[in-house]
Amino acid sequence: MMQINTQVTLPFPRPLVYQAYRDHLLELTPYLTNVREIEVKSREEKNPGLHLVLVWHGGGEIPLAARALLSDAMLSWTDVTDWHDAEFVTDWQIQTHAFTEAVQCLGKNIFIDSDQQTLIKSQGRLTIDPHKIKGVPGFLAGVIAQAVEDYLGQKIEPNFRQLAGAVQQYLQTKTKFI
Repeated sequence: MMQINTQVTLPFPRPLVYQAYRDHLLELTPYLTNVREIEVKSREEKNPGLHLVLVWHGGGEIPLAARALLSDAMLSWTDVTDWHDAEFVTDWQIQTHAFTEAVQCLGKNIFIDSDQQTLIKSQGRLTIDPHKIKGVPGFLAGVIAQAVEDYLGQKIEPNFRQLAGAVQQYLQTKTKFI
């Protein structure tokens, strides 16, 4: 099991940052070098909050020739989030499209008001069960599980930081005109 912990501070008020994450992710794609597309699968408003399911298509930073060798399942994931507006918190679950049954990744983002800035704490865990990796001999499952965990572990926290950077760029562009 791997713990996920990131903290990023953005120089904008909490409601603005929270709304950008919650409602403007599709507009952030140009600022995300490792994402080709974000697709909305479902969006259900709840009072007060939102249940959102997005499919992220990664690999934007991978050359086209190399991307042809990798399956889309290896470069895509589903992000299921529940946004709790009153608390400025979101619970998230990342569902990989490769080794789906074996990978569990979940956590929460907490948006904290800090003197007209926003501290975003992302906390979660990544667990891979080698016994649930299908089509692999048992003696290799542990090795593959460790390799997948290492690979995902190297991607998740940087992706959270890159997303925060994208939100900052987006808000800098938008607030110039306000």
